[in-house]
Amino acid sequence: MPSFDIVSESDMVALKNAIEVASRQIGNRYDFKGTSAAVELDEKAKTITMHGDSDFQLDQVKMILFPEMEKKEHDSTKRLEHGDIQKVSGNKVKQVLQIKLGIEQDLAKKIIKLIKDSKLKVQATIQGDTVRVSGAKRDVLQDTIALVRKTITDFPLQYQNFRD
Repeated sequence: MPSFDIVSESDMVALKNAIEVASRQIGNRYDFKGTSAAVELDEKAKTITMHGDSDFQLDQVKMILFPEMEKKEHDSTKRLEHGDIQKVSGNKVKQVLQIKLGIEQDLAKKIIKLIKDSKLKVQATIQGDTVRVSGAKRDVLQDTIALVRKTITDFPLQYQNFRD
């Protein structure tokens, strides 16, 4: 019985590359000389930390970082969960962006409800942080992918492990 998985994974190599490019651009900008403006990636904790001297400078760092991330991996900024802007020593600020991986339960239930309401002849089940969809024919599975891709646009999804 043909099946595929709906997952949400991030390409950490591309993300690391984007952050290195953004760090180089921040280091080369004249208005950031002598400031604490920086971007760091913590791969184990899956967080990006942005540092700056003010809220305005933090926004400038975002304006450099986000386009670089989008160049390397489409929709990668949609998976970021923005933390609060924290005051650090003196008047410096930092913000932590959490990278969300996997499909959360609420989104998985929304995807399953969408598939069931569409009356397509497929079965969808939640398996950890993925959604497995199986059906009798390959064409119906491709229709399901098209439906989910068209409807769920607020979170990046990938369709993997297609088996006949």
